[in-house]
Order: sequence, then C-alpha cells, then structure tokens
Amino acid sequence: MFAKLTLATVASMVMATAAVAQDKTVRMGTEGYYPPFNFFDSAGQIKGFDIDIGNALCERMKVTCEWVATDWDGIIPALNSDKFDTIIASMTITDERSKVVSFSDPYYFNSVRFVAAKGHGLSGAMPVDLSGMIIGTQSATGEVDILEQYFPDSELKLYPKLDDALLDMEAGRVDLVLASQFVLGDWLKSDEGSCCEFVGETFIPDFAKGTGIAVRQDDTELRDALNKALAEIVADGTYGKIRDQYFSFDIMTQPKKTSELFGN
Repeated sequence: MFAKLTLATVASMVMATAAVAQDKTVRMGTEGYYPPFNFFDSAGQIKGFDIDIGNALCERMKVTCEWVATDWDGIIPALNSDKFDTIIASMTITDERSKVVSFSDPYYFNSVRFVAAKGHGLSGAMPVDLSGMIIGTQSATGEVDILEQYFPDSELKLYPKLDDALLDMEAGRVDLVLASQFVLGDWLKSDEGSCCEFVGETFIPDFAKGTGIAVRQDDTELRDALNKALAEIVADGTYGKIRDQYFSFDIMTQPKKTSELFGN
C-alpha cells in the first residue's frame, strides 16, 4: 500500500505533523448514518471504524479530534467552506472528487454488492437480467454511476440515507439495493436485515481508487501528516487491531472491477 519514502518526503511529513500539532485540534467531518463505519450509538455518540481510525490518527499526530457530523450530499462543500478540516466518512477516491479535494492514501477498499429480499427469485450469480427492476441506493455515491452505466434498463431510486433505501426494500417498494458490502453485511446480521440476502459477487467501481480521507486541496501539510500517521498505525499494528474489531477479513485487498463483471 505504502511506497518507500525518500528522506525528503519523510522530512516534509515530519514538518507537516509539527505544523498540524501547533493547531492542537483537527475537525473531522463525517456523516453518522453509515454503520459500521460511522454511526450514532444510543447515547448519541459518534462511533464506528472511520471514527476509530480518525482518533488513532489524531493521537499519532498529537492533536485533538473534533468530530462534526453533516449530511452526505453537502459534505464536500462543507469541507471547502471550512466547516471542518477533513472528511473521514468512507469516501471513495475518484478523479472527479480529486478535482475539488485532495485525498490521503487509501485506508481500505470498499467493495459493493447487491442485496434483495429472500425468495425474490433472483439468481445468486451475477450478472443477472435486471431490466425493469427497481434498484435503490444512496444519492451522491459511486453506486449511482455504476447503476446508470451498467443497468440503464432498470429504474433507479435515490435516497438521502441508505437506511431509507433498505426500508423501501423491506416494504417491497424496491427490488434490490446496491451499497457497500461491509455496510450491508452488518445490516443483514440485524433483525431488520433478516428479510434479505446478498445477490452476486462483490466488486468495486472502475473509477474507484480505494477509500481515503479528504482535505482541502491547498491543505498539503495536513494531508502529509495524515499519510505519515496512517503509515505508522499500519506498521505498528494499531490499524489491524481496529480493523479486527469490525471485520474478520482483509479490507485492503482490491476486488474485481465493475467492468470485469458487467462489461460487454
């Protein structure tokens, strides 16, 4: 994941960490409706894999994390309006997003998968003919681009929160939902998710380059400090300990690309 660092790069990262530490607080923007990555517990506290990774990075940079929750649709404009300093909310690194924000190195690969109600009659293998079916997903995500490109004969329904799409699938208003395998896997273990099951293989968008932490484009010092801290927590096992609390498998292995499964 991490290339060998030159002395110049290490020096710049050390300087970046010192510059960030002078500020003492890094405001971490997240969503709060994407379990197990970021969510609110019963006490209203923000929790999840993203949060634990962010806190570990802040500890390594010797700064205080200040968590700010905001709606997904407006999260990049909020970052660029200085509402917070980073976005750590399971955001996929893409060329389009990189035009308006700068990303850290990937801290995991977020594969996606279809889920449907049990007994729906869909084949367990993909690709399947989804013509005329209603597919739900969260708006402003990479899943929207996948569905528009590879399933143009299906009806696409977009939701501000993934929970809303899953509720509509439970109620029979949506045939399938496409979302993160990790998020859907966690939901399927719940009482609400007992209605449904995975359909087909996992895959990753062709344009996806992993999941990264976004910062403003001119905030190179913070980006470099985050990369240095991330490399350190991977190397010393802190990352692995956090991952093992949420997942029993390697989340840094890149799965098949969308075009490999659904391309002509």
